[in-house]
Amino acid sequence: MSVNRLDRVNALLLREIADDLFRVLQSDPEVDVAGITVTKVECAPNLRSANVWVSIMDAADHPTWLRRLSKHAKEIQTLINRNMTLHYTPKLRFRLDTGIAKGDRVLDILNHLDLPMDANPENE
Repeated sequence: MSVNRLDRVNALLLREIADDLFRVLQSDPEVDVAGITVTKVECAPNLRSANVWVSIMDAADHPTWLRRLSKHAKEIQTLINRNMTLHYTPKLRFRLDTGIAKGDRVLDILNHLDLPMDANPENE
C-alpha cells in the first residue's frame, strides 16, 4: 500500500472514528463527549490495527477515560465496518495525545510573563 493511500485511509478513519465516538459515547452518562478530541489515527500498513490518538480535556483522569474508550472500541469498529468499505476493519487502540495540553501550558506561561514596558520592540 502506498504511503499516500495510507494517509488517505488514516484521514478517513479519523473522521469516521470521531463521528462514531460521538454517537457511541452519547449514551454513556459518565462521559463528557465535548472533552474528547480525536487528533490523529495511525493505521498499520496491513490495515489490521490502528492507534487512535485522543486529547482529553481532563488529562489528570486520563487512565479512566482511556479505559472507557477501550470499552467502546468494539462498537466503534462495528460502525466503521458498516460505514466504510475496507478490506479489514482495524483493531483500535486508544492512546493519549498530550501535545495540545503541552501547548496550552506553554501559552499559559507566556501569558503570565511580566515583561518590562521598555522592552516593546515597536519603539526601536
